[in-house]
Amino acid sequence: MDADASLYNQLLKKCTEWKQLKEGRAVHEHFLRSRFSHYTVPNNTLINMYAKCESMGDARKVFDEMPERDMVSWTALITGYSQNEDAKEGLVLFTEMLRFGFMPNQFTFGSVLKAAGALESGGTGRQLHGGCVKCGYEENVYVGSALVDMYARCGLMDEGKIVFDKLSCKNEVSWNGLIAGHARKGEGEIALKLFCEMKRGGFQPTHFTFSSVYAACANIGALEPGKWVHVHMIKSGLELIAFIGNTLLDMYAKSGSIDDARKVFDRLVKKDVVSWNSMLTAYAQHGLGKETVECFEEMCRIGPEPNEVTFLCALTACSHAGLLDNGMHYFELMKKFKIEPNISHYVTIVDLLGRSGQLDRAEKFINEMPIEPNAAVWKALLGACRMHKNLELGVYAAERVFELDPHDSGPHILLSNIYASAGRRSDAARVRKMMNQSGVKKEPACSWVEIENAVHMFVANDDAHPQREEIRNMWEKITDKIKEIGYVPDTSHVLWFMDQQERQERLQYHSERLALAFALINSPPGSPIRIKKNIRVCGDCHTAFKFVSKVVDREIILRDTNRFHHFCNGSCSCGDYW
Repeated sequence: MDADASLYNQLLKKCTEWKQLKEGRAVHEHFLRSRFSHYTVPNNTLINMYAKCESMGDARKVFDEMPERDMVSWTALITGYSQNEDAKEGLVLFTEMLRFGFMPNQFTFGSVLKAAGALESGGTGRQLHGGCVKCGYEENVYVGSALVDMYARCGLMDEGKIVFDKLSCKNEVSWNGLIAGHARKGEGEIALKLFCEMKRGGFQPTHFTFSSVYAACANIGALEPGKWVHVHMIKSGLELIAFIGNTLLDMYAKSGSIDDARKVFDRLVKKDVVSWNSMLTAYAQHGLGKETVECFEEMCRIGPEPNEVTFLCALTACSHAGLLDNGMHYFELMKKFKIEPNISHYVTIVDLLGRSGQLDRAEKFINEMPIEPNAAVWKALLGACRMHKNLELGVYAAERVFELDPHDSGPHILLSNIYASAGRRSDAARVRKMMNQSGVKKEPACSWVEIENAVHMFVANDDAHPQREEIRNMWEKITDKIKEIGYVPDTSHVLWFMDQQERQERLQYHSERLALAFALINSPPGSPIRIKKNIRVCGDCHTAFKFVSKVVDREIILRDTNRFHHFCNGSCSCGDYW
């Protein structure tokens, strides 16, 4: 008995809904033998089914063999390419569609704008915007939202905001596009402000909204605003699925609250490999080697199979905690899971060996690498040479870095410091002169501290802050107290040509110390202090913070570019292994 054409359509829609590719192919075969095989509507449904089941080769074959195509046919295939990460092919097909004389509709524009955003092609996006205006779709909420998202993905936030402001009717998608764009650019304060405006406007945040705002809070280390947003999510009744739970976990971890990160992990409805990797990353960032190892072993027992990111997290944690044997074991274990190490894994092993003082073994490992070592590999060895004061190997590693990445200031500073520590001041000065002549600039040190939902920034020797006098007086008072219990300034961390007194004074006004003094003035006694720094904390500040945590009886959590340091009662969570 011959099936009705609408029946094929219904069956294919069910296969699409349930992503049943095998069954969809069976329906397709039966359809090809029917008298309806030339009908446009079922063929369009076939294109959509194959696209949704991620079988774009089959979708293209159906499209190419259609005797007659309509606007839906073109849109379905363009959408398929856009949704299956083949944005370039989607844009090529759109151009071809225009040549055939078809006028795009709102759905076509929505898909092709997504493709332009995926390629971060602002020029293509602007051309498409012109097409939207020409066709009268600019103020259409569907197309307008796609335009906002496209500009945001291309990093053109001003243009995205202009489109957003012109929309007479906004929806959650248009708000999400703008919030996510600012979150991706690291503009956390703006993302949070937009979230508040969205709420005031009566719009209900979605999983995607919360995920973007958590990412924004994580980027700036804003714990209190992050907690406030978390409360809103709980009140909204949204389930803590892996997608949003992973970003929430990351937010707590990057804001310095590892305990809250673990609570989120334990409450996840279903843990995927990203959930496990997020928890492992959190432990690694906080230097909790033992906890990372336990979590990794637990994942191997009951969780999904580890991937290359999982192993990178485990190796990083072992490096930060000095767990040499564990780290080398996990590196070998990658073979069992048929995972080929990439350059990041090799960098971490060099770091692991170097931090452990096995510099010759680290150099041998580099020389025997099956892939060409990049600048990051040599930087890891250079950092270890600075730590263990190995001048000869440090100079060799630095020369390799200068060849591969001549514009990075970090290696120049490290080499200068190695020379200065060895008493070779003229060589240190030569390296800094070389930096100036090459136009290599050192990134200015900055620190941030969050007080009452506001983030305050400081630079070294900051004299622009309205509370500068109070801040300096507080730090001088604290310095006197910590000296009484054993703090001695280590002026080797100020490698300039000046007398001992000047060197001590320069140390005292590093940006993280000013941030700490400000927090002591403006936060309740006993509350934890969270500080973020854009470069590695210096050794003397690390020592000073340990003494301060004992004197003021408060936990101080410092996040630098490498890791978190939790200072409490005179000691640091890193065990001085950093």
